[in-house]
Amino acid sequence: MNRRQVVALTLVGIAAALAGVILARMSGSAGVALQNGTWLPNARAVADFHLQDLSGRDFDLQRLRGHPTLLFFGFTNCPDVCPTTLATLAQTQRSSPLPGAQVVFVSIDPQRDSAANLSAYLGAFSSDFIGARGDEAALAPLLKSLNAIAMKQLLPDGAYTMDHSATLYLIDTHARLAAVFSPPFKTSELTADLRRIAASATL
Repeated sequence: MNRRQVVALTLVGIAAALAGVILARMSGSAGVALQNGTWLPNARAVADFHLQDLSGRDFDLQRLRGHPTLLFFGFTNCPDVCPTTLATLAQTQRSSPLPGAQVVFVSIDPQRDSAANLSAYLGAFSSDFIGARGDEAALAPLLKSLNAIAMKQLLPDGAYTMDHSATLYLIDTHARLAAVFSPPFKTSELTADLRRIAASATL
């Protein structure tokens, strides 16, 4: 991504965080105080969606129920934000700050991110990460529900890259959006935030 794109995506993350703050104030409750994110005191429903996991099985809203989920959108050709975030998540997960939590990486580049490519990519960070993919129509409900963006940007040489939201989404055990984390991410801060959430027993 170039500087303009990074700034644009950062602004999207800030807007998401501000929206959470506004919701918290409207509810009259601060919820869980986070260093690197915003807790939504009124968890928001996530729309139903239908993707596939890396084994070709259905990956839908039901797969998010029963355990907390840290969900991130990205693509394997991402030069900076995606690998940095996945590395941070891998380091964070080693200390299990939020017991039972799963990390889900949703590809927004199905044209290049085959199941095999995505499996090898995620495996370089953690064997526990879950990958999901689908075409543009299949991705649309989930992107819209989380107010996320994913746009193809053509490059001068005829290739393309993807602009996408760099927000990390925390989905609760009822498959509802519970918190959003905005970049830049730091392992220590994210770990501390997840421990606060676990201690609050709100999920």
